[in-house]
Amino acid sequence: MTTLFQIVWSVLYITKLLWSLNGTAIDLGSDYRRHMSGGSLIIRNLDKDQDTGIYQCMAFNTWGSILSRRASIQFAYLENFKTQSVRSAVNVREGQGVVLLCGAPPHSGELTFAWIFNEYPYSVQQDSRRFVSQETGSLYIAKVEPSDVGNYTCVVNNTVTKEKVLSSPTPLVLRSDGVMGEYEPKIEVHFPDSIPAAKESVVELECFALGNPVPEISWRRTSGVPFPSKVKMKNSNAVLEVPNFQQEDAGTYECIAENRRGKNVARGRISFHAKPQWFQTVADTAKSIEENLFWECKASGKPKPSYSWLKNGEQLMVEGRVQIENGALSITALNLSDSGMYQCVAENKHGSIYSSAQLMVLASAPSFSRSPLKALLKARSGSEVTLECKPQASPPAISLWKKGNEILQRSERITLSPNGTLKIANVTKRDAGGYMCIAKNQFGTASTTGTLLVTEPTRITMRPTNMEIIVGESIVLPCQIAYDPALDVSFSWAFNGQLIDFQRDSDHFERVGGTISGDLMIRNIQLNHGGKYVCVIDTDVESLSTSAILVVKGPPGPPDKVAVEEITDSTAQLSWTPGSDNGSPITSYIIQARTPFTVGWQAVDTVPEVISGNMLTATVVSLNAWVEYEFRVVARNAVGLGEPSPASAKTRTEDAVPDTAPTDVGGGGGAKSELVITWEPLPEELQNGEDFGYIVALRPVGTVTWTRAIISTPGASRYVFRNDTIQPFSPFDIKVGAYNKRGEGPFSSIATVFSAEEVPSVAPKRVGARSLSASQIEVIWEALPGLPERVLGYEVVYWEDGTKPDTIGKVRITGNYTQVNITGLKADTAYYLSVAAFNTAGPGPQSAPINSTTKKPPPDRGPLNIQWSMIGSTLTLHWDPVVTMETESKVTGYLVVLKRHRYNDINTIFTNRTTAELSLSASDNYLIQIKVLSEGGEGMASEPIHIHKLREKLKSNLGLKTRVFQILSLFATFVFHKFDIFPMKCISHVQKSL
Repeated sequence: MTTLFQIVWSVLYITKLLWSLNGTAIDLGSDYRRHMSGGSLIIRNLDKDQDTGIYQCMAFNTWGSILSRRASIQFAYLENFKTQSVRSAVNVREGQGVVLLCGAPPHSGELTFAWIFNEYPYSVQQDSRRFVSQETGSLYIAKVEPSDVGNYTCVVNNTVTKEKVLSSPTPLVLRSDGVMGEYEPKIEVHFPDSIPAAKESVVELECFALGNPVPEISWRRTSGVPFPSKVKMKNSNAVLEVPNFQQEDAGTYECIAENRRGKNVARGRISFHAKPQWFQTVADTAKSIEENLFWECKASGKPKPSYSWLKNGEQLMVEGRVQIENGALSITALNLSDSGMYQCVAENKHGSIYSSAQLMVLASAPSFSRSPLKALLKARSGSEVTLECKPQASPPAISLWKKGNEILQRSERITLSPNGTLKIANVTKRDAGGYMCIAKNQFGTASTTGTLLVTEPTRITMRPTNMEIIVGESIVLPCQIAYDPALDVSFSWAFNGQLIDFQRDSDHFERVGGTISGDLMIRNIQLNHGGKYVCVIDTDVESLSTSAILVVKGPPGPPDKVAVEEITDSTAQLSWTPGSDNGSPITSYIIQARTPFTVGWQAVDTVPEVISGNMLTATVVSLNAWVEYEFRVVARNAVGLGEPSPASAKTRTEDAVPDTAPTDVGGGGGAKSELVITWEPLPEELQNGEDFGYIVALRPVGTVTWTRAIISTPGASRYVFRNDTIQPFSPFDIKVGAYNKRGEGPFSSIATVFSAEEVPSVAPKRVGARSLSASQIEVIWEALPGLPERVLGYEVVYWEDGTKPDTIGKVRITGNYTQVNITGLKADTAYYLSVAAFNTAGPGPQSAPINSTTKKPPPDRGPLNIQWSMIGSTLTLHWDPVVTMETESKVTGYLVVLKRHRYNDINTIFTNRTTAELSLSASDNYLIQIKVLSEGGEGMASEPIHIHKLREKLKSNLGLKTRVFQILSLFATFVFHKFDIFPMKCISHVQKSL
């Protein structure tokens, strides 16, 4: 078996650790069972006689020694019961209570108890009548019954060693002299009057009573405070358990045992105990020789801790210079022997704690190695300068100041403090020069020197001034100085108390100017840039500042809390709260509205027409009835228009009679005996209420009485009036009005429309047709003479065969025309055609069908092998004739298309030959194509020919080379026609040869 004690150190320069047992140092060198590893003491093969006791570790270093907390090793054991014979019998009457004693044998370590009834493994089961106390080990039977007769054996267990021993059996015999009558409870197991309980421990209170009938156990706190949820009742309430005991659990607890014969009570007070805990410790201290030391440590705990002090692991005794009182240690007139490691120990019966600190007693000559005078100290003329003399010395040194060779004395301007500090008030140039501080104690003397430089005061020559500026503009706030060149100067700016970070805020702030200028540029000023700006000038000897207030003006902020106070069918009373004026007073407000029928927000009419800036209410007028509106308010000031307010809650205007009549009233046409009336429906925002519809009124022209019809569909735009008495194409007066559940609105103005007319009754005569091309047929007919029906025009119907397939075509021509060309037809296809007159009632009877066949298609290729030559401004073209196939129309000629780029115009020249001559302008570019013409129409065009601007080749004094070139050009043309060679290459060679 191995045990390990661990101690953690934070002491510098640990050189040795020493463990002790019961105050005697352990010699680890000669003890094979014990050794140390990393400060831990490891013990193998534990021995009760050699290893029982109190252990403590001491740590040494050059500064002293300290002790760890104490730890103890105890060995658990359990001996046998002394007598193994049968114990004396216990005689008891039925109904009487009885206690069977266990009497635990000698032991160490926690025990638990149980009882065997007659023989193993039958154990006594605890209930409201039977209880085994874990405090005494005894068995308590509140009321004996005949079934309880038998032998009882006490079983004792050691929870540490796991050993178990059994007592001799105790016989329980039932007396024969009668049954015990009822009696009040008698508490046999109860807790002490005072119970100390450690913090966070588990507290168990036992309470059991004898009685007839069997008593019931209950618990309570005399304070009346109910038990918290953590409290548990066990063994039929005979045990009260309080886990994790805290201060609030302390108090008087009461056990009540009760039956019908009476009750009995046991009380006890549980007091809160806790091991010590520091709330004030000691810290390492360095003191000069002959100084005084005062250390105090304080700890909480219950019972109240006692204090003791250790020096280098030994008990510190009170004597002369050393005094100890209630945790406070004082040592007067320290000497070098007082140096060492000190520990304050606080302890009570629940534990002990240690607080360690080092006391270093110093004795040294003065030294300025850590705090010399500054080599150069600058001071502004007229200011106060402080020179500190802070040598390291133990005991503290006496200081002396010199300027040059002169020892300084106190005066009106010169102050010499006991701590060595020199102060000179109202410094002048005469105070400049070298200064020396001399420090001295019994161990030696030291000095330090420095030079005082007196500078002229710094002056601000240009300051920023309070300004007003418009948002989005840029400004420069000046900050310029005059200063002594011996000084180092720096500028900084603060805005509303916060230092400006020029790197982070570079979008808006920039330092400009040179070494004598700290001007601040603010670009693209925003509203949040308004406030106080402070320029701070720091030098070696002083700090100056100057400030200005910047007021940024911008468009107003959005108004808020727009509310509809009252609403009618055409007006709304609004109120709102103003937004920020952003530095410029609000001059006026604009109200905007939005409905489901508008695109975005629209300005609305108000009363008053102009809403001044000091008004916070207005009436919106000219609203549509029965429409859901949202309103918002926009403020204006001298800078401009601000952001709009949040929208108001949606509010619907009241309903009203329609106030707008339908528009575009007209109609006419339709079937026989019908009068068709049409109008433009009113949009929803003009319907003014629910149950909206239209009223259509009509009458024959010249009559007085109106016929009315109600159309209840809001989106209707057409009504057909049917009556067999209506004559064809009769004129009617019509008007259309609107209504809703509030009543009828106005009617439109009266319009005149005609009833349906009859179709023409006669078909056109002398219809003829002829093919014009592969896709076009001309149809002619004779105009119809005067008919009783109107003729608005003619309709030609055509189809490809006599069965009239679904691909039938139709062409209508309005007016008194007798000819029409039908285009887009198939080539070489027979078509059937018929003509009919039409009016608004539809087409009349068709003429007898005639047929006509379109011509064959034109050739699907253009002229090939185009050759051209140029003499002067005359272009001569030649091409091969286009030979048609059997399925194509016969060629009737060619069309030369000439496009002039300069004027972007097109000219055509017809020829029935395969050659053409063109006269071209020398200042234009041309594009030329040749199309083939046939009976079936125009065919494909040739590839385009591009002619660029002609050079001036012919002048009044033509030279020999020009004439030769013209002759060769003619010759080349002949050769090229003969041998089919591209002409431009040859002409190019001729040009080069000339």
